[in-house]
Amino acid sequence: MSHPLERVLIVMPAFNEREAIGDVIAEVRHSLPGAGCLVVNDGSTDGTASVARAAGATVADLPVNLGVGGAMRLGFKYAIQNGYDVVVQIDADGQHDPAAVPKLLAKLGEADIVIGARFAGEGEYRAHGLRRFAMRVIARLLSRTAKTRLTDATSGFKACGPRAVALFAVDYPAEYLGDTIEALVIAARAGCRIIQVPVAMRPRAGGTPSHNPVRSAVYLARAFIALGFAHIRPKRTIAAVGAAEN
Repeated sequence: MSHPLERVLIVMPAFNEREAIGDVIAEVRHSLPGAGCLVVNDGSTDGTASVARAAGATVADLPVNLGVGGAMRLGFKYAIQNGYDVVVQIDADGQHDPAAVPKLLAKLGEADIVIGARFAGEGEYRAHGLRRFAMRVIARLLSRTAKTRLTDATSGFKACGPRAVALFAVDYPAEYLGDTIEALVIAARAGCRIIQVPVAMRPRAGGTPSHNPVRSAVYLARAFIALGFAHIRPKRTIAAVGAAEN
């Protein structure tokens, strides 16, 4: 299934990404002409919003930092309210290559969510120690839930088709790692099909990484807590979401 770019919304959660976001928006406009571009300014204090607007993006300002989950929840609601069928999440720090988005969109005919996977044979991205261990275990557990093989369940680079957009506009977790681990569990339990395609990740173009080796143990604990919460949440169905909207 081919989705016209005019019905595709690129959503970029951004917290203090002034250094990189202008170039990322320029890449989106070059690689995906006609697609909508929404930057969710997640309580930035460094002028991120001004740079994004100057680069031509639509900007939604959050008064406080809610994290990626809260920012994406706003993005899905914006998509529904403005007639977009597809939402693609792209990091504002330059790690996700907008030129790879068509590869994700091309697979939406086969699935409701297409993940751009870092550990699927393309690129040189590496994670180490406890963080890599957690990623592997979480991927295996989520593969069982989604009934498909996933190697990268914590990638933030993903495309969501109409069924997933409708679901996430109503039910999207804002907690830490909720936008990756918990969101995939919610989608799988609601009957959404999830697949992945290999993509190459790039180094950050600016800003400060959100993780470092010192935080690996904390990441491990939070990842498994997020997975546990995901499985005890009330189960949603796409039909129930549609009824709730009406």
